[in-house]
Amino acid sequence: MLAYVIHEFGGPEQFAKMDLPQPTAEPGQVLIRVAATSVNPVDYKIRSGDARALGPDLPARLHGDVSGIVHAVGEHVTRFKPGDAVYGCVGGVKGTQGVLADFALANERLLALAPRTIPLVDAAALPLVAITAWEGWDKCGCGENQRVLVHGGTGGVGHLALQLAKARGAQVTATVGSDDKTAIAQNLGADHVINYKNEDTEAYVNRITGGLGFDCVFDTVGGENIPRAVAAARLNGQVVCIQGRAEIRGEAFHARGVSWHLVFMLIPMLHGIEQDRHGQILTQLAAMVDDGRVRPLIDAERFTFDQIGKAHAYAESGRQIGKVLVVRDARALQDPLTAEAVAELPSPG
Repeated sequence: MLAYVIHEFGGPEQFAKMDLPQPTAEPGQVLIRVAATSVNPVDYKIRSGDARALGPDLPARLHGDVSGIVHAVGEHVTRFKPGDAVYGCVGGVKGTQGVLADFALANERLLALAPRTIPLVDAAALPLVAITAWEGWDKCGCGENQRVLVHGGTGGVGHLALQLAKARGAQVTATVGSDDKTAIAQNLGADHVINYKNEDTEAYVNRITGGLGFDCVFDTVGGENIPRAVAAARLNGQVVCIQGRAEIRGEAFHARGVSWHLVFMLIPMLHGIEQDRHGQILTQLAAMVDDGRVRPLIDAERFTFDQIGKAHAYAESGRQIGKVLVVRDARALQDPLTAEAVAELPSPG
């Protein structure tokens, strides 16, 4: 099979084609004929070396998000059969090679049947960010009639956090950085949208919550934004953060009685625990996509595996809105290809 690997850490130009043997599904594993993947920050942080401790052994195949068709199953696999359209976040981290290849192996517990109402390639934009958002709301108990704030409402995790909170019955406020993104966040269901460049935290907290603050703040930005997230939370409120690299002073949390929750969705893959939970979340998510409550926000710029370096450079630039999608073959973007036809396209190499 054709694969795209890095032989050393560095810039987007590190990706190289490599011919590898087609893997064989071991017990409990599913062999997927890959249709697409998407770019997450962890992918380019591993590639650059900033997060090399999280990466597979070199030469490394990166990327965890995948959608495709089950090609074969190993012994004891009970949930899937050849021909099933599936999606999940399945590898590309320490101990597990990724999906930038014609075929990818996955533990069946990390997979779910793909949504039926969106293109199979688009499903690859969902797993990591949706699971992250889902776990964040679980940690703070987001529910009906709560007032929640999502920082970065049109980002990868943010656009799913927005929609999942709405699906739970919460009143959702989202921050964005432009008027174009304001319209997108409104279209995704936000009750209130804040252009943070035009209105500071104190002003919108007073305007929307009467100065009381939000029950839960989902911060997708991290760093210098965390004090703003704490300031926006109500007394004895909660903050969910997905960016752990920040110097945090506990006094700010203590003074307001704010609880801080960190989400790191790679733990099941890195440590081999609670992997069934990811498959369960994605099964429920697929149903929500199919009944119209959730949809992926995918940037207009789409790339092929042959352009993986360009896809990384674009994602790192911060110019994208939503997720950056990468398909194995450009023909996968052409209608009216069926899901099966997309995944069975021959390798472009």
